[in-house]
Amino acid sequence: MLNFSYHSPTKILFGKDMEFEVGKEVANYGKKILLHYGGGSIKRIGLYDRVIDSLKKEGIEYIELPGVQPNPRLKLVRKGIEICKEEDIDLILAVGGGSVVDSAKAIGIGAKYDGDVWELFEKKAVPKDTIPVGVILTLPATGSETSNSTVVTNEETKVKVSVRSEIVRPAFAILNPETTYSLPKEQTSAGVSDIMAHIFERYFTNTRNVDLTDRLCEGTLRTLIKYAPIVLKEPNNYAARAEIMWTGTIAHNGILGLGREEDWASHKIGHEISAMYDTTHGVTLSIIFPAWMKYVYKNNVERFAQFAVRVFDVEADFNNPEVVALEGIRRLEEFFRSIGLPTTFKEAGIPTDKIDEMARRCISNSGGDSVGFFVKLYEKDVLEIYKLALE
Repeated sequence: MLNFSYHSPTKILFGKDMEFEVGKEVANYGKKILLHYGGGSIKRIGLYDRVIDSLKKEGIEYIELPGVQPNPRLKLVRKGIEICKEEDIDLILAVGGGSVVDSAKAIGIGAKYDGDVWELFEKKAVPKDTIPVGVILTLPATGSETSNSTVVTNEETKVKVSVRSEIVRPAFAILNPETTYSLPKEQTSAGVSDIMAHIFERYFTNTRNVDLTDRLCEGTLRTLIKYAPIVLKEPNNYAARAEIMWTGTIAHNGILGLGREEDWASHKIGHEISAMYDTTHGVTLSIIFPAWMKYVYKNNVERFAQFAVRVFDVEADFNNPEVVALEGIRRLEEFFRSIGLPTTFKEAGIPTDKIDEMARRCISNSGGDSVGFFVKLYEKDVLEIYKLALE
């Protein structure tokens, strides 16, 4: 196990009706906020009205900035930064899914930076301060409600990259599973894929003697595998929704990666698909992760065999660990398909004529000559993974 330092300051309010507490939480940070959200979904489910009522009871002034899209856009982030600077905003309240939260985080650090916020994403500078961000989560997926990262897409250059910094962790996050009842099945499934991917990026490591976090990762994955089919059949099943929502937070608040080297190659490979075709993030991951696994499993067959046995109940065979490992990958693909997710470009209807360009961009956008740590992947490797994912 590697040395580590861990601090997660986000206050979590979990459960039914917790959104009614938002006014009191916001009041701890000031009296003027930027209310940031996506489209009309929070209004259709009545969440918007409940939030506004709670804010008004505490005398909170709010300026609205709707319009966040999946794969949040730099243009809207810049608009939010202008508002925050002009209006002297005390806190940004993100009401929605991970894209809204990521957009709010980017606005927060951009509003405290003298230059253009994109310089932070290009790694030309590091964020030193932020406007606090509060969250009311409506889509379990990205884990952004407690994570130390934010991902934004530059729509002009089609570059999707992240900023990772402890200062972007939200001040508080309100999680009411009831707000997820109305999610379309495809969003629920894509969210499950996203959550699983956050665990995979930590689980597949070459670091030895990390059995505790191995078991935590495996238990979280098994929870998703058990409850995802239930919420798809019973969308108003509170208990099942609660399990999924909490796994989304646990998967990406950092706890599962403590003491171990993480990978993150598959996310970067998937980001190029989202940047190029605006594909849902979770969908890119259900396509890329099985292909990545097939490409790298021989680097540590025993770990992949362990994954197969402990997560998908494949029968152990110490004489043939490769067979066990491959069966685990097959069962993962089977699971993705069972909840309506594609595992290839063809199944997703994604064009395949730009995989060479995406492989080049994946490496160039990484800031180095490779991506990943489980196996260092160069441009030719990324291209081969795309090819494995074609059909």
